[in-house]
Amino acid sequence: MTVPSAPAYTSDEMMTVAAARRLRGGSCFVGIGLPSVAANLARRTHAPDLVLIYESGTVGAKPSRPPLSIGDGELAETADAVVSVPEIFNYWLQPGRIDVGFLGAAQIDRFANINTTVIGPYDAPKVRLPGAGGAPEIAASCREVTVIVRQSPRAFVDRVDFVTSVGFGSGPGDRERLGLRGSGPRTVITDLGVLEPDPVTCELVLTHLHPGVTLEAVRAATGWELAAAPGLLETEPPTAQELAALRSLTGGRP
Repeated sequence: MTVPSAPAYTSDEMMTVAAARRLRGGSCFVGIGLPSVAANLARRTHAPDLVLIYESGTVGAKPSRPPLSIGDGELAETADAVVSVPEIFNYWLQPGRIDVGFLGAAQIDRFANINTTVIGPYDAPKVRLPGAGGAPEIAASCREVTVIVRQSPRAFVDRVDFVTSVGFGSGPGDRERLGLRGSGPRTVITDLGVLEPDPVTCELVLTHLHPGVTLEAVRAATGWELAAAPGLLETEPPTAQELAALRSLTGGRP
């Protein structure tokens, strides 16, 4: 009998599938790009009741493809409701009514602070990034936050050049001192593995390696001395069904 081979997949597909699996239901405030692909994959597979909320005011959006921006018309056409931007922030987000905020990052540091503003000094940056949008409020007020970002020394730095969205600030107690409602980032998913904050120090710790990735490779892609959990686990590879759903969503692009 011939044993079927495991489906081939890319590191980006592994990252997207791992991120989608973290969404189990409830409401999710979705960022554009990788977060949107992962959130829509979750809704197409194991979490059909997941309510996707976008910054433009669409509640319960069900796009057939990843939206190009928060103003993509398909978000409004497929949503259960469309409300004003002030209502999304003042009524839904800031009072803590949204379960998960799903964000990307240009830089992220050991305390899960996110930078999407500038690389280098703010007054004379090397690169000016797209900016904050609604990310600071999402990071502050959602009950918890999930981050998806490709891992490299340029992206995973000891301290971000600019704190666009607060993770845990400088460590334990900072979120409380700042009056932030949500619990902060609970998971950071990359193309190499999964990181989670230490419950005592709030510093990101490696908890899962994706198949074929070594601990040494993850540490080489991190700008600080990354700790690994004592029971370091391996991520389950994508199933054929997950890959089919993902490729259908993205038009077959890996």
